[in-house]
Amino acid sequence: MNLFDVYPLYDLTPVSAMGCTITDKNGVEYLDLYGGHAVISVGHSHPHYLERITDQLKKIGFYSNSVQNPMQEELASKLGELSGYGDYSLFLCNSGAEANENALKLASFLTGKKRIVAFDKSFHGRTSAAVAVTDNPKIIAPLNDVHDRVILPLNDVEALRVTLATGEVAAVLVEGIQGVGGCRVPDPRFLQDANKLCKENGALLILDEVQSGYGRSGKFFAHQYAGIRPDVITVAKGMGNGFPIGGVLIAPELKPWHGMLGTTFGGNYLACAAGLAVLEIMEREKLVENAANVGGYLLAELASFKQIKEIRGKGLMIGLEFEEPVVALRKKLLFEEKIFTGVTGTHVIRILPPLTLTKNDATRFLETFSRVVKNM
Repeated sequence: MNLFDVYPLYDLTPVSAMGCTITDKNGVEYLDLYGGHAVISVGHSHPHYLERITDQLKKIGFYSNSVQNPMQEELASKLGELSGYGDYSLFLCNSGAEANENALKLASFLTGKKRIVAFDKSFHGRTSAAVAVTDNPKIIAPLNDVHDRVILPLNDVEALRVTLATGEVAAVLVEGIQGVGGCRVPDPRFLQDANKLCKENGALLILDEVQSGYGRSGKFFAHQYAGIRPDVITVAKGMGNGFPIGGVLIAPELKPWHGMLGTTFGGNYLACAAGLAVLEIMEREKLVENAANVGGYLLAELASFKQIKEIRGKGLMIGLEFEEPVVALRKKLLFEEKIFTGVTGTHVIRILPPLTLTKNDATRFLETFSRVVKNM
């Protein structure tokens, strides 16, 4: 049997990793400034993370959600404590797409409506409703293209006001910082207005923090820069440092009933062990603060690069847009300079390193990047 060929692959095979360093099968080391799509939050192979999962696996790895699992309560409590959302409830699942799918389903259940508002250049996942509200027709199959959704320009308050005034909207779904969209940051005033308009029109505000959450922006959630408390928040990626886990944080006034949502693998023992390890490391090593400090340093230094058309993002979620396509630049960084970065579209380099990135590693990147872009 062959693999279904849906991924364009680089000729590179990582076999081990530690901290912000990846080693390939030939023993070559790379600086990881991409974290596997912002998944690696507390660094590769962190000793506490490995210990937590290993110890749990020796006890019990999985059983269904038909029995009590105190680790789920422990994870919810710790997440509430560190994020500032201790009064919210947590539904555990396995991925960002699944988190968004359940958030949309929850909104439809509770409002009795089915129209969803999302925004241009958004990405919310590849499950049915999540992909339908993603602004990329190429990945929306006819089966998905039946959902009642409206795609509006990001930061356009008036367009949102008019759409919500119909009274037919179940939820407004917006990323804390757009990931695949090129690290576009919603205007804080726009998020404040969206929050107010949703309340006035009987819709839920859902913040997709799948990529921008878990400290990456320099706050626990990127929307906290706007000082709002949305009805629903979705998380994944950095939540498990590579172990599949996702979650939906739900405001206390939104009430569940048995059977409303469900999952087989969500919140299993190993996932909870991974999730708890991540939060414990983030707290002990002050990684949210590190993301703010090292990210701020990177953003300040990159501002002097005249070759960059626009710099976007916050903390360690940075998009660098160029006038010319960046494919050659990314390949040069990867294969000649041994630095992993990401791209979005054709003109944006994305920087999404582990939150453990040091200022020394950031300086190494800046010095290398300066030399490379000058010679392109």
